[in-house]
Amino acid sequence: MRKLLKYFFLSLVLLLVFLSSALLAMRFAIQGREVRVPKLTGLTPLEAERVANANGLVLSLESRFYSTHVPQGRIVSQAPEQGATVRRGWKIRVAESLGPQRAAIPNLIGQSQHAAETNITRRGLETGTIGTIHLPGVAPGTVVAQSPTASATEVASPRVSMIVSAEDSGQRYIMPSFVGRPLAEAAAAIEKAGFTLKKVHSAASDTSSAIVVRQSPQAGQRISANTLISFDVSK
Repeated sequence: MRKLLKYFFLSLVLLLVFLSSALLAMRFAIQGREVRVPKLTGLTPLEAERVANANGLVLSLESRFYSTHVPQGRIVSQAPEQGATVRRGWKIRVAESLGPQRAAIPNLIGQSQHAAETNITRRGLETGTIGTIHLPGVAPGTVVAQSPTASATEVASPRVSMIVSAEDSGQRYIMPSFVGRPLAEAAAAIEKAGFTLKKVHSAASDTSSAIVVRQSPQAGQRISANTLISFDVSK
């Protein structure tokens, strides 16, 4: 019985030693796959890529920014920062300096989107995000706002974003002819169709039996649901 207990305790000790060794080996293995992020700011993208690769990391050039402190063509920022602990194969995102801002931001308001994009490219800038908005009375595809504004200084990014007027997505209708029809009949037809009769021009005070002689908009024109209609009538 004592021998059995002796073997049992010996096996238990060996098992604990094995588990401790395994945990220690796993810890070293995990630590062996971790590296400290080197300093990449101030290097050229090519130099930064070599340093990153030498440390088992991957370099990703994400963007470019103007900088008065870092010369053009050098890394101006990195993430994660220098000294952070990451696993091998981790992607280090960096931004390249464009040096001090030299290109003037052009005034794009009123230009077509195509002309604005050409203007941006010619000045060595980049087109940023383009939003759209419907503005009545503004031709579709016209730039109505921009960021940064024209001639802006202290710009961080070379990207110029714009808001462009969009096509009217509302439903369109063809204006019918009401000329020669009684005013009461024409007014009832307009109301039934969901339009608004804005004004009735008449020389007579009593229009109960009036006839439409002129209308605005004219017959055949395309109109939207919020178009206001007016008539000239006569007895």
